[in-house]
Amino acid sequence: MILKRLAEYADRDSVSSPPAMYASTPIRWFIVLNNQGDVTGWVSSQGEGKRGLRGEDRTAPTLTRAAGISPILLADNGEYVLGIARDPAKAERTASAHKAFVEVVNQCAEKTQLPEILAVKEFLSRWNPDEPSGLPDQFDSGDKISFRINETYPIDLPEVREFWSDYTNTSTTRHQCLTCGKVRPVEERIPGKLKGIPGGQSVGTALISANANAFESYGLTASLIAPTCRDCAEKFGNAANALLASKDHCIRIGPLAYIFWTQDDVGFNPISFLSQPNSGEVKKLITSAKTGQDHLEVDNHGFYATAFSASGGRAVVRDYIETTIEKVKGNLQRWFTMQQLVDNIGAEGEPYSIYGMASSLYRDNKDVNKNMVANVPGALLRSALYGSPLPQWLLFQAVQRNRADQGITRPRAVLIKMVLTSVGYFKEGEMVCLDSGNTNPAYLCGRLLAELEEIQRRAIPGIKATIIDRYFGTASSAPATVFGSLLSGAQNHLAKMRKEQPGSYIGFQRRLEEIMSGLHGFPKTLNLKDQALFSLGYYHQKAQDRADAIAGKERKNQSQEGNNNE
Repeated sequence: MILKRLAEYADRDSVSSPPAMYASTPIRWFIVLNNQGDVTGWVSSQGEGKRGLRGEDRTAPTLTRAAGISPILLADNGEYVLGIARDPAKAERTASAHKAFVEVVNQCAEKTQLPEILAVKEFLSRWNPDEPSGLPDQFDSGDKISFRINETYPIDLPEVREFWSDYTNTSTTRHQCLTCGKVRPVEERIPGKLKGIPGGQSVGTALISANANAFESYGLTASLIAPTCRDCAEKFGNAANALLASKDHCIRIGPLAYIFWTQDDVGFNPISFLSQPNSGEVKKLITSAKTGQDHLEVDNHGFYATAFSASGGRAVVRDYIETTIEKVKGNLQRWFTMQQLVDNIGAEGEPYSIYGMASSLYRDNKDVNKNMVANVPGALLRSALYGSPLPQWLLFQAVQRNRADQGITRPRAVLIKMVLTSVGYFKEGEMVCLDSGNTNPAYLCGRLLAELEEIQRRAIPGIKATIIDRYFGTASSAPATVFGSLLSGAQNHLAKMRKEQPGSYIGFQRRLEEIMSGLHGFPKTLNLKDQALFSLGYYHQKAQDRADAIAGKERKNQSQEGNNNE
């Protein structure tokens, strides 16, 4: 179904597809010839960014190579085009590759009789790989090379494109194509590869292939394990590459590349919501769900998404979603409603991207892309788009990271709240801020730890390491083992505060009494869900305390201003 939907996308008038057996590929050098095949110069082609060092992307002949020798017409590396080996030990193979390249050019010249191809043929007939001359200083035989005859690029000529399509269409095996369902000649090796998948090879990754007996069945080998006709193969390959290359249709998170497209060009795109959510747009999205606004006819159109990762030279389909735009909008509305949580100072919090939440589960942001496994962003994206519950193992990872870091960050608190809400433990709109009526012992223990930490900070100004740095992990998993000693230590701080900061003492004492009134002893151990509630209780109380402190400071400033005006 994925391949069929991609092929349908390629059929749109708005989608530009390259000619048969052509693809976008970086070409580093163009050998400039006159009509007689004499070299008049070399032109260096360079694109943008790191990839641009390999050359500027051009639509050129392509071919999926196996282990043997397979020349690509008029656009290949220095070994094929000029017979210059990268490894002297492979000089014999390079000579065979160059001979094969010359042969395909000769066939093209004989078939088309184009003066441009005849010029290339003449150049190759005089070229001596053993005595190369005129090579540019930065030449590398691994670079791709093509030709320019005066101001004409032979790879762009219609006759050349037609020849290459016919030359490469040698399949005699007929099967039912798994994409279009018609009985046609099918490709032994699917033409073209997917480019831009994280961790994939620079030349691209194959979507359908088999290179070992374990992957073969019914006597079918290579790409014949999933029979596909050339027309369909080029369509879904070109469509996937177009989506992978588009910032409006692709998100890369860790090892995943997620592509999105719709049944028609209807103008709906979830990319901004998932990669860089804007709080204003998110509010508008949530409000439209509550008021019933923004219901368009296009909402019933199909919406599709699939995730790719790389395994060596092969593309791995990690996920596939097929739904409607209306359902995706509803799921995104729920997704961001579940995200609602006050920020660190008790104010309205900003929404998070998929990457922002996924990266909170890892120690260092610098190592996120290296360490992040595909199932983390995949689970988040599937929940955002498809509305599926977030898995319990995400809760486990968040709790484990809290214990390792001895604390909780807002994105992890958001993730914990979302997991518990998605499985029905909370209702949507609950636990956005401190829940003073929540009597769950784990939640109360988290609140209590936050208060004890703040008491310590007030009593010892400038303290660098608090009780959190030593006890958060134990307090969140086995409260009974530590809270007795923590409460005992807090009494000394409160006694000091009673003398030096009586107003603060009264406030802390009141909050401690409120929390302790709901606790009838400390739990010996907390299960995974309770450890998550502990973390939320701690986060909520910290945010509320900061909000109260800011509000108190503002009241004090206003009072002073009023006195000064009098």
